Order: sequence, then structure tokens, then C-alpha cells
Amino acid sequence: MSLSVTMQHRFDGLALDVAFEAPSGITVLFGRSGSGKTTIINAVAGLLVPDQGRVHAGDRLLLDTAQRVALPPHRRQLGYVFQEARLFPHLNVRQNLRYGRWFAQGRAGPGFDHVVDMLGLGALLARNPRDLSGGEKQRVAIGRALLAAPRLILADEPLAALDEARKAEILPYFERLRDESDVPILYVSHSPAEVARLATTVVALQGGKVARQGPATEVLSDPAVLPTGVRGAGAILTARVKAHHEDGLTELDAAGTPLFLPRIARAPGSDIRVRIAAQEVILSRTRPEGVSALNILSGTVSAIRQGGGPGAIVTLDTPAGRVLARITRRSAKAMGLHEGMPCHVMVKSVAIAPSDIG
Repeated sequence: MSLSVTMQHRFDGLALDVAFEAPSGITVLFGRSGSGKTTIINAVAGLLVPDQGRVHAGDRLLLDTAQRVALPPHRRQLGYVFQEARLFPHLNVRQNLRYGRWFAQGRAGPGFDHVVDMLGLGALLARNPRDLSGGEKQRVAIGRALLAAPRLILADEPLAALDEARKAEILPYFERLRDESDVPILYVSHSPAEVARLATTVVALQGGKVARQGPATEVLSDPAVLPTGVRGAGAILTARVKAHHEDGLTELDAAGTPLFLPRIARAPGSDIRVRIAAQEVILSRTRPEGVSALNILSGTVSAIRQGGGPGAIVTLDTPAGRVLARITRRSAKAMGLHEGMPCHVMVKSVAIAPSDIG
């Protein structure tokens, strides 16, 4: 099933005008605060009626302002995961989950035991929400939404209220939900690392408009689309775990190019994504020797994008995939960088954080 959204809505400071398709998997609405992400997801949920809009979930019409169709939230068959878990405090975990199943009202959905296993909730069933960590609460909230047999799951920055440790705890469960459930997920985020790790499709929003939409590997590596600014620039490489070495490094194979990262808890043969932040990339006109960086990729400069400040974003095509480098304009001029020029990319192994690997 896919989601189709067309919407226009005007409010103080922003004129929202968007149209996009959300296929199976996780579609992320990605952009700065105030770009319209939450307005869109609330309109899909039925919590807001836009000035003009049409929303289809599969073959089911949820909203059509031209026909004056606007199903109330409880009839849209959606699951909603908020920033805060919003569990019933007087019910234990099992009862909170059972409430989701009750809300399904007889619709076929995933089995209770399957959801408990997928989200690792077995040891928590008898506990009350007050006795759960933030990450545990969000896992229960996801399970409750899934057990409601929704046609679509909405998640509005579900990790924003969690610290880094709790985010690291819950991200693998969203990955499992993406890979093991056939329910599409519309997910709001302004975190480039989160988007790179989870997204199947990215809808990049800028000023209430869709700047670009498509696969995460394409949208996030486009230097013309930087919804959260240059500090969020980076690219995604797909790689396969090749071997774990005794010195604590994992060797990856990225289309024939070796990459070395701190040990990754994945079996050899596993496919992963690696986000390389543009500010962690160093460029060299000649192949460097006698340097500490283990990851050296040969490539070709395909574009140089200069802003109004002192920086520039250099796009390089390598056998492993597209890489972005954020350097100063002075460095670009001193190196004589130009399109079509051979260049070498250096990335320190320790510069890639665990949150950038998924």
C-alpha cells in the first residue's frame, strides 16, 4: 500500500504547498523546524483540515476538501507515535498493548506475540509505564500502534525526547519495523543521521515546499538539497560486512572499495548503510601516503557548490558511491579543484559514529 498526499495550507509565516507519494517502507518528512512537517502529518492523521488537500491511503480516501470528505481520526485506521509515548499510566504494558488490539475492531493485523518479539517487550509486559525508560516507553507505543492493525503508521519525531543512549536503543526496532512489516510509515525528522539510517524514501521540505523526493541515497547526497543546512550535509554509501579484525575494526566492501570502521555488531555478509558527514572528509590531489586515515577513496570531482560564506561543498563520484566534502573556498581555490578533476578522499575510521551506521 502507498500513501498519496496533495496539500495546501496557509498559516502565520508559512504557505504550505506539497505533493508527494509515500510507498512501502519508511518515508521521512525531512527539514528544519517550521518547514511544515508536523502540519502535514497532523493533516494525514485528521487532527487538522488543510485549506485544500487530498489524501489517499491505498484505495481508501481519507481527505478530499473539494468533495468535502474528511474522515475523523478514529475512522482513518492509522497508528500514531508521538514524541512522548502517551501510554495509559493506570494500565501495565500488556494492557496498553491489548488496547491497541481492541482498537483494531476485528481488522486483521500482526499477532500479539509477533509484535512483542519484534520489539523486545516480553520482559516488560507486567510493568507499569512509570517503571519504564524513555526508550522502553516508545517501544510500547510503537507496539500499541502496530496492534491497532493500521493501514499506515505516523511517527512525529519519535526520538526527539530521548537522549543519545535511548535513541541508539530504539533505532534498531524501527529498522525491524521497516523491514519486517508491510505497513507504510510516515516519519518526521530533522536529524540527518536518523534519516540516513531509517529512510526508504525522503521528502525534503524547505519553506513549505518539496525541495526533492526520492531514495535516501539520492536525496541526502544532493548538495543542492540541504534542508537542515550545510552542517547536515553528507552522503550514504551502501556496503557489505566483509570481516572483523582482531584490532577491533570491521572491514566493509563498498562496491569493491575497502572501508574500515570500529567494530560493527553485524555478521559477515550483512548489508549496511554508512553515512559519511561532509565535514569529516579531507581531499587530496594526489594519493596520500604516511597518513593515519585508513579509508582512502579515489574519485572524480563532479560538482563544486559555493555558498555566500567561506565554505564550499564538493561532490565526488567514487567507485563506492557519491561522497560530499565540506571544505573552505580558499582550499578549493588553492587545490585548483574543478569538475572532472581526479581527487582522493580521506575519512578517519573513528569519524563515523555508530548512529551513522544502519
